[in-house]
Amino acid sequence: MGGPKRDRDIPKAKLNFESLKQLRFVFKYIKPYKWYFYGGLMIISLSAVNTMMFPLLMGKMIGAVSGKDVSITQMPQGVSVKDLSFLKEAWPINITLLLIFVQLSFQVLLSYFRVYFLSRAGASATGDLKKELYTKLISLPMSFYSTQRVGELSSRIGTDTGQINDTLTFVFAEFLRGLMTLVFGLTAIFMISTQLAGIMLSVVPVIAIIAVVFGGRIRKMSRKESDLLADSSTVVQETLQGISVVKSFTGEELENARYGSNISNWVKYAIKTGMNRGLFVAFIIFGIFGAIGFVVWFGANLIQSGGMGIDDLVTFVIFSAFVGGTLGGFADMFGQIQKTIGATERVRELLEMDGEAYGKKMDEENKRFNGEIEFNEVEFSYPSRKEIKVLKGVSFKAEKGSQVAIVGGSGGGKSTIASLIMRFYDAEAGVISIDGKPVQSYGLNQLRKQIAYVPQDVTLFGGTIYENIIYGKPEATEEEVRQAAKKANALQFIDSFPDKFQTIVGERGIQLSGGQKQRIAIARAVIKDPAILVLDEATSALDSESELLVQEALDDLMKNRTSIVIAHRLSTIRNADRIIVLDKGMIKESGNHNELMHLENGIYKGLSQMQVML
Repeated sequence: MGGPKRDRDIPKAKLNFESLKQLRFVFKYIKPYKWYFYGGLMIISLSAVNTMMFPLLMGKMIGAVSGKDVSITQMPQGVSVKDLSFLKEAWPINITLLLIFVQLSFQVLLSYFRVYFLSRAGASATGDLKKELYTKLISLPMSFYSTQRVGELSSRIGTDTGQINDTLTFVFAEFLRGLMTLVFGLTAIFMISTQLAGIMLSVVPVIAIIAVVFGGRIRKMSRKESDLLADSSTVVQETLQGISVVKSFTGEELENARYGSNISNWVKYAIKTGMNRGLFVAFIIFGIFGAIGFVVWFGANLIQSGGMGIDDLVTFVIFSAFVGGTLGGFADMFGQIQKTIGATERVRELLEMDGEAYGKKMDEENKRFNGEIEFNEVEFSYPSRKEIKVLKGVSFKAEKGSQVAIVGGSGGGKSTIASLIMRFYDAEAGVISIDGKPVQSYGLNQLRKQIAYVPQDVTLFGGTIYENIIYGKPEATEEEVRQAAKKANALQFIDSFPDKFQTIVGERGIQLSGGQKQRIAIARAVIKDPAILVLDEATSALDSESELLVQEALDDLMKNRTSIVIAHRLSTIRNADRIIVLDKGMIKESGNHNELMHLENGIYKGLSQMQVML
């Protein structure tokens, strides 16, 4: 009863040649900013070289204190002591300290410009990707959204692109830096002492592999722990949202038991996870410090035997720390790259989908429709429920400027007709025509600009009243907005607010009442001045006073334009030119109010009498 699990983690893709090819898709967005990206890579190279100077300078510092030069006992083939004679010379301690701060200052500059260049390239590229993905999302047809969860789509544009940005600006840079540090560090430790290098490389990889395996297990357990905790949070959310139901059914004891069970499961697993995490930390401490202790012990024996100096040992240990830290960081970087490949695959999947064709016919773009609508033997099933026919051979005609009402039981196909007129979906069979031409012959922009849709559940955006009204006509003047509000019976309540048209409506219009939201939606339709008006039970959820005001606004809006009215309250459509009665996807009755009321045992007559009785 805890509800469905959320998609908390980006899936990790397997690392292979084919999956790595996915990253080429990301780099096409880097292309416009390639010089920043290349500059960042060049600075990474300089930074890696500069970082490797620190162990050498620290060795020189110890050499100055101990009175011994920093010696290099092992030379690569082809490199003579003479070539590196400056490394054997003793440096004054003050000069060495100064060089350390020069090196660190240079590192600060390199780090700043590395982050700046890569952040600029990565953020700019990710911004372009986000905009393209958003454009694709809002262009996808309604059939796509009927099978998707909004939360998952938001995750694509937020979490997935964020993962890609992290990789471009940080992970990729650190991976390249780590590779270079590894190469320089291993070269240095072999130059200092082949024996110590062999010991370190026989111990550190073993610790690293065990740490990776153990760490992966801990991460899986942590995710399971998060899932259990989320389940308990879901119980709290469901209970508090439905607190009136809980209290009315005296379900407090049941909910306490449900929440207590979830928390008990979480506590048990949290303790188990804590024990494993403790073992992991203990192993890491023992392994790393044990390895360091063993290397220092072996190096101390070499010092005693004259095989190396104490300065060599210090330099070696610092280089080893760099190598060990780099090896330890690779596991997480590989995991991040796997996540990036997974995120890239999910983003590409959306970008490669076919969006709606918004093409316009330029010669007809500004031509106003007459508004004649005709359905001819139309059949339709929703993509997610192909086996269920929602409309079966529906045929009717709405003349220019007429008002056609559609009534019937729930699930009969009323709202589907509205969706087909707007071309949210296309009919499977039959033809839907406007002004004698199939709707598919019009560009979607051209078609939808001629139609205004006022639903029962009004969606307002979280800005101001003014912004919500002007959404119907972005180029409208302030006077047009005011006149639209007046025609929608909304001006009086808008002017009563301190901020008037600049009043913030809140998320989904939460700051307004149902009637106020509905009148704002009507004002949005008024300012659009459509040839066709589609009203989907626009007054069914309102109280009597609000319904009267909204109905007056709708009556004014429907003048001189073709109106398709999906009605629940039959009193609002008595003056309709034609009333169509749908039952199980088929037209059972058709006519005006008087004609339908004279049908013996008619569906409309029965519905009307039932509402009068209520």
